[in-house]
Amino acid sequence: MYVELHNIHKHFGAVQANNGITLTLKPGQIHGLLGENGAGKTTLMKILSGYQSKDSGDILLDGQRVDFHSPAEAIQAGIGMLHQDPLDFPPMTALENFLLGFDTRLIPNRRAARARMRTLAERLNFAIIPDAPVGRLTVGERQQLEILRLLALGVQIIILDEPTTGISAPQKVQLFQTLHQLTQEENKTVVFVSHKLEEVETLCNEVTVLRHGQVTGNQEMPVQIETLVRLMFGQSVALPDKPPLPIGKTVLTAEDVMIENQRLQVGPCHLAVRTGEVIGIAGMEGSGQSHFLRALAGLLSPRHGHITLAGQQLTGHPYREFLARGVSLLPADRIDEGLVKGLSIAEHFPLRRSTPFFIDWAENQTYTQAQIDFFNIKGRPETPVDALSGGNQQRVLLALQQPNLKVLLLEHPTRGLDMESTRWVWEQLLKRREDGTAILFISADLDEIMTYSDRVVVFFNGQMRPPLPTSSVTGEQLGYMIGGKESKELRVRCHA
Repeated sequence: MYVELHNIHKHFGAVQANNGITLTLKPGQIHGLLGENGAGKTTLMKILSGYQSKDSGDILLDGQRVDFHSPAEAIQAGIGMLHQDPLDFPPMTALENFLLGFDTRLIPNRRAARARMRTLAERLNFAIIPDAPVGRLTVGERQQLEILRLLALGVQIIILDEPTTGISAPQKVQLFQTLHQLTQEENKTVVFVSHKLEEVETLCNEVTVLRHGQVTGNQEMPVQIETLVRLMFGQSVALPDKPPLPIGKTVLTAEDVMIENQRLQVGPCHLAVRTGEVIGIAGMEGSGQSHFLRALAGLLSPRHGHITLAGQQLTGHPYREFLARGVSLLPADRIDEGLVKGLSIAEHFPLRRSTPFFIDWAENQTYTQAQIDFFNIKGRPETPVDALSGGNQQRVLLALQQPNLKVLLLEHPTRGLDMESTRWVWEQLLKRREDGTAILFISADLDEIMTYSDRVVVFFNGQMRPPLPTSSVTGEQLGYMIGGKESKELRVRCHA
């Protein structure tokens, strides 16, 4: 199938998400759609896949003009989209979710569906148990299930929106192998929506770059990364350096902390955090690091041990008291845990500011606009936070943080962000550090941990390893520790 998009426009109020976009998708190729957060990539692909309507412009399939009013119409035409958050029903089994894709009968043929699912899974080397509840699958396995469902529906064009966010390295390798197989062996078209330059460089045959809702360039691969960076941001982007800073006195301590979870017992954890210190926390997803961070924020109550802030015992106290004393958490799930769906940017600030019983909305509007300008948020005071891109949601969360925090806890602060947004986030965090704030952050990006951490803590299967100075460990050794092992060199060093 040959797809052409001509002069596509889309507005959301005063925000122009797509401004005259034209591009072509060819059969048998992986086409990268590259751009910073909020560049209009997802909006354009939602238009192509029938999830949103365009304001103007044309979509042509093999030269024939089409208009989609629903995802079902797009799928019937052979176009399906895999969203960043898979559209499935976690309480149901994998087979039941697979059936929902194509068998609309009152009593579906489960035997035939099981056989069809097994055939497709074997073809792509997927190992999904049909009777497993989807809620127990990893993000990567849920993606695989969605791919199987789209293939069962007969799609020829598969759109993947930021598909590597939240999946493990082995799952990413398998995903890339699958996409190559679909294009090279089955002549399907894959649209790979991303802001990650190295993934686009590795995977794609052709790349279209968007910036501020417009096409800034189209490149046949391979091409120099510097060219793509300039097309994305208008200039080369360098991550900020972490200047040397004297570490202060201990501000937060965790002594013999243990946290119980239905699946995992975490601890015992021992950590002393000092003012102006940056501590990176690494580990495979689900190893206990998020539970530990939430215990430090007062969101989880330890079964055993003590948490002390500036000499004050806070074990078992609620989050609001931790927050009042200068401890704040930025969760990984920005929209469901960090922000309030349906509320505007302006409506969030009275939730964090010390305001009288009656809110001065005119003053709040002025204050919100000042924060939008200072934090470079692409939105207006009345913009709902769930309409913002991930990068702009993170900017709102940082704008909501109180000044003079003692401890700032972050879960994956740059996950899903483009290079420019990542640079900006770390600029803000390093400014906080210079003001004496201690920073603890979880990240799956080992380069990020090695670049910005003074010390690193590794969790494996609920166990916390003693913190190590980042200067005394390499990225390779860190990888061993995350996998539950130690390199020979590190074992000798720790013993010494």
